[in-house]
Amino acid sequence: MSEDSKGMHVDIELVRQLASVLDDTNLTEIEVEDGDRKVRVARKAAAPAAVAYAPPPMAQPAPAAAAPAAAMPSDPTQITPAHENAVKSPMVGTAYLAAEPGAKPFIAVGAQVKAGETLLIVEAMKVMNPIAAPHGGTVKAILIENGQPVEFDQPLVVVE
Repeated sequence: MSEDSKGMHVDIELVRQLASVLDDTNLTEIEVEDGDRKVRVARKAAAPAAVAYAPPPMAQPAPAAAAPAAAMPSDPTQITPAHENAVKSPMVGTAYLAAEPGAKPFIAVGAQVKAGETLLIVEAMKVMNPIAAPHGGTVKAILIENGQPVEFDQPLVVVE
Protein backbone atom coordinates (compact mmCIF):
# COMPACT_ATOMS: atom_id res chain seq x y z
CA MET A 1 0.00 0.00 0.00
CA SER A 2 1.24 3.49 -0.69
CA GLU A 3 0.25 6.85 0.67
CA ASP A 4 0.18 10.29 -0.95
CA SER A 5 -1.42 13.67 -0.21
CA LYS A 6 -4.90 12.30 -1.07
CA GLY A 7 -4.65 9.37 1.36
CA MET A 8 -3.93 5.67 1.20
CA HIS A 9 -4.29 3.71 -2.07
CA VAL A 10 -5.37 0.10 -1.69
CA ASP A 11 -4.98 -2.43 -4.50
CA ILE A 12 -8.53 -3.78 -4.30
CA GLU A 13 -7.83 -6.48 -6.90
CA LEU A 14 -4.95 -7.84 -4.79
CA VAL A 15 -7.19 -7.88 -1.70
CA ARG A 16 -9.87 -9.76 -3.67
CA GLN A 17 -7.28 -12.29 -4.91
CA LEU A 18 -6.01 -12.86 -1.38
CA ALA A 19 -9.58 -13.28 -0.10
CA SER A 20 -10.12 -15.85 -2.86
CA VAL A 21 -7.02 -17.73 -1.66
CA LEU A 22 -8.54 -17.78 1.85
CA ASP A 23 -11.72 -19.26 0.39
CA ASP A 24 -9.85 -21.85 -1.69
CA THR A 25 -7.56 -23.02 1.11
CA ASN A 26 -9.77 -22.61 4.20
CA LEU A 27 -7.06 -20.47 5.79
CA THR A 28 -8.07 -17.78 8.27
CA GLU A 29 -5.44 -15.24 7.28
CA ILE A 30 -2.79 -14.50 4.68
CA GLU A 31 -0.10 -11.84 4.50
CA VAL A 32 1.88 -10.75 1.44
CA GLU A 33 4.86 -8.42 1.44
CA ASP A 34 6.37 -6.80 -1.66
CA GLY A 35 9.08 -4.26 -0.90
CA ASP A 36 7.56 -1.59 1.32
CA ARG A 37 4.01 -2.76 0.55
CA LYS A 38 2.44 -5.21 3.00
CA VAL A 39 -1.12 -6.56 2.73
CA ARG A 40 -2.80 -8.80 5.32
CA VAL A 41 -6.26 -10.30 4.84
CA ALA A 42 -7.87 -12.18 7.73
CA ARG A 43 -11.23 -13.50 8.79
CA LYS A 44 -12.59 -15.02 11.95
CA ALA A 45 -12.40 -18.80 12.01
CA ALA A 46 -15.69 -20.64 11.58
CA ALA A 47 -16.92 -23.05 14.23
CA PRO A 48 -14.90 -26.27 13.87
CA ALA A 49 -18.02 -28.44 14.04
CA ALA A 50 -18.99 -27.30 10.54
CA VAL A 51 -15.57 -27.99 8.98
CA ALA A 52 -15.15 -31.22 7.02
CA TYR A 53 -12.46 -32.32 4.58
CA ALA A 54 -12.54 -35.20 2.14
CA PRO A 55 -9.48 -35.71 -0.08
CA PRO A 56 -10.12 -36.27 -3.78
CA PRO A 57 -10.28 -39.93 -4.78
CA MET A 58 -6.98 -41.25 -6.06
CA ALA A 59 -6.51 -44.47 -7.99
CA GLN A 60 -3.19 -45.65 -6.62
CA PRO A 61 -1.89 -48.74 -4.87
CA ALA A 62 -1.84 -48.68 -1.09
CA PRO A 63 1.65 -48.09 0.31
CA ALA A 64 3.29 -50.82 2.35
CA ALA A 65 2.04 -50.88 5.91
CA ALA A 66 4.22 -48.79 8.19
CA ALA A 67 5.09 -49.64 11.74
CA PRO A 68 2.46 -48.42 14.23
CA ALA A 69 4.85 -45.69 15.42
CA ALA A 70 5.00 -44.29 11.85
CA ALA A 71 1.61 -42.59 12.08
CA MET A 72 1.72 -38.94 13.09
CA PRO A 73 0.23 -38.54 16.56
CA SER A 74 -2.59 -36.03 16.86
CA ASP A 75 -1.10 -34.78 20.14
CA PRO A 76 2.19 -32.90 19.45
CA THR A 77 3.51 -33.94 22.88
CA GLN A 78 3.51 -37.55 21.59
CA ILE A 79 6.00 -36.91 18.77
CA THR A 80 8.65 -39.61 18.71
CA PRO A 81 12.37 -39.02 18.09
CA ALA A 82 11.85 -40.27 14.51
CA HIS A 83 9.31 -37.47 13.92
CA GLU A 84 11.70 -34.87 15.31
CA ASN A 85 14.08 -35.67 12.42
CA ALA A 86 11.33 -35.71 9.80
CA VAL A 87 11.34 -33.59 6.66
CA LYS A 88 8.99 -30.74 7.58
CA SER A 89 6.72 -28.57 5.49
CA PRO A 90 8.30 -25.20 4.67
CA MET A 91 4.85 -23.64 4.17
CA VAL A 92 1.11 -23.92 4.66
CA GLY A 93 -0.59 -25.69 1.77
CA THR A 94 -1.90 -28.98 0.45
CA ALA A 95 0.45 -31.97 0.24
CA TYR A 96 0.41 -34.31 -2.73
CA LEU A 97 2.30 -37.60 -2.89
CA ALA A 98 2.17 -37.78 -6.73
CA ALA A 99 2.70 -35.29 -9.55
CA GLU A 100 -0.94 -35.55 -10.66
CA PRO A 101 -4.08 -37.56 -9.85
CA GLY A 102 -3.65 -41.19 -10.85
CA ALA A 103 0.15 -40.90 -11.21
CA LYS A 104 2.59 -43.12 -9.35
CA PRO A 105 3.54 -41.65 -5.93
CA PHE A 106 7.00 -40.08 -5.66
CA ILE A 107 7.90 -42.32 -2.70
CA ALA A 108 6.71 -45.28 -0.65
CA VAL A 109 7.69 -46.56 2.79
CA GLY A 110 10.89 -48.60 2.39
CA ALA A 111 11.99 -46.82 -0.80
CA GLN A 112 15.57 -45.59 -1.17
CA VAL A 113 15.91 -41.87 -1.96
CA LYS A 114 18.86 -39.68 -2.89
CA ALA A 115 19.60 -36.20 -1.56
CA GLY A 116 17.62 -33.67 -3.59
CA GLU A 117 15.09 -36.22 -4.87
CA THR A 118 11.45 -35.05 -4.78
CA LEU A 119 9.54 -36.65 -1.89
CA LEU A 120 6.20 -34.89 -2.41
CA ILE A 121 4.68 -31.58 -3.50
CA VAL A 122 3.10 -28.86 -1.35
CA GLU A 123 0.70 -26.63 -3.26
CA ALA A 124 0.45 -23.09 -1.92
CA MET A 125 -1.38 -20.27 -3.69
CA LYS A 126 -1.71 -22.35 -6.89
CA VAL A 127 2.06 -22.96 -6.99
CA MET A 128 3.40 -26.53 -6.81
CA ASN A 129 6.47 -26.61 -4.53
CA PRO A 130 8.56 -29.80 -4.66
CA ILE A 131 9.83 -30.94 -1.27
CA ALA A 132 13.23 -32.60 -1.71
CA ALA A 133 15.04 -35.13 0.44
CA PRO A 134 17.67 -33.28 2.53
CA HIS A 135 19.88 -36.40 2.44
CA GLY A 136 19.88 -39.89 1.00
CA GLY A 137 18.38 -42.80 2.88
CA THR A 138 15.35 -45.01 3.31
CA VAL A 139 11.79 -43.67 3.64
CA LYS A 140 10.82 -44.88 7.11
CA ALA A 141 7.39 -43.23 7.33
CA ILE A 142 5.02 -41.03 5.36
CA LEU A 143 3.23 -38.95 7.97
CA ILE A 144 0.57 -37.35 5.75
CA GLU A 145 -2.04 -38.50 3.25
CA ASN A 146 -2.36 -37.43 -0.36
CA GLY A 147 -4.35 -34.19 -0.66
CA GLN A 148 -4.03 -33.40 3.04
CA PRO A 149 -3.75 -29.78 4.19
CA VAL A 150 -0.46 -29.19 5.99
CA GLU A 151 0.83 -26.47 8.28
CA PHE A 152 4.20 -24.75 8.38
CA ASP A 153 6.85 -26.95 10.07
CA GLN A 154 4.53 -30.00 10.13
CA PRO A 155 6.46 -33.31 9.85
CA LEU A 156 5.80 -34.91 6.45
CA VAL A 157 8.22 -37.78 5.81
CA VAL A 158 10.89 -39.59 7.83
CA VAL A 159 14.03 -40.41 5.81
CA GLU A 160 16.89 -42.16 7.62
